[in-house]
Amino acid sequence: MFGRQIGRRRFIGGAAALAGGVLLGPEALRAAGKAAAKRSAIDQVILGSTGIKLSRLGVGTGSRGASVQLGLGQERFVKLMHHALDQGITYFDTADRYRTHEWVGAAIRGRDRGKLYLLSKVWGNPEDPAKDIDRFRKELGTDYIDTVLLHCVTNGKWTDERKKVVDALIEARQQKKVRSIGVSCHSLDGLARTPDLDWLDMVLVRINPQNVAMDSTPPRRRGARPEAGTIEPVVEQVKRLHAKKRGLIGMKIIGDGNFTKPEDREKSIRYAMHCGLLDAVVIGFKAPEEIDEAVTRINRALADAPA
Repeated sequence: MFGRQIGRRRFIGGAAALAGGVLLGPEALRAAGKAAAKRSAIDQVILGSTGIKLSRLGVGTGSRGASVQLGLGQERFVKLMHHALDQGITYFDTADRYRTHEWVGAAIRGRDRGKLYLLSKVWGNPEDPAKDIDRFRKELGTDYIDTVLLHCVTNGKWTDERKKVVDALIEARQQKKVRSIGVSCHSLDGLARTPDLDWLDMVLVRINPQNVAMDSTPPRRRGARPEAGTIEPVVEQVKRLHAKKRGLIGMKIIGDGNFTKPEDREKSIRYAMHCGLLDAVVIGFKAPEEIDEAVTRINRALADAPA
């Protein structure tokens, strides 16, 4: 008897749901389905084929050589990171050269490490890169770093010139001190070298539709305005990387801080969300309002982006 009652209840419930569906109509059902699939800046996305999760929007800590973030002082910096965390952002991008490891470590202290994505970078050709990676972990207060990159590749010979660092990154990944490895590109020649590298998990690539501070332009002199380049050759290499399922994170989304007009920020963010090539983007911030604006713009762009 009890079993029959359960079955009858399920039948009635199913019939009611069916009737409700009929009453709602196909347009309403499609709208409900679209709402259920709504994407946002704080979605947990997968980095290429690594299986590693990170928020679609990341917080950069190296704007203009990190002078922007360091200028906040540690207390304000930590509050800014906490604001990002409270919004649901889990991706934090730092580097040895930024000198923000310990500040990021202070900001994430007490948080669930398994829900965070930390990215750092090795600058230049250090004497003992393996030792440096261990120092990064200590400064960040973590047993492992999700991604470590070879920082600022500026020519196509970097795999030979910085082989010692590449070997150290590969070994650190094997030892599980690092979950994934890659490169931060600052030249078209350097970027063009990446798709054919089997050991490489991901690339941090400069990309925006206004062609400002792109990898198709030479490195700029300190203090000089970034030049406008051509986006097409960069996109060609990014497409090659995407086809090989490499992780792709876009940077310079705000044109190295030069997109001071809202319409420029809107245009660039919409491109990043609509191009279908990037797993995530990273933007450097100096105030909570800037984080809120980026989240709003990304959410708006994703609302009408191709699925």
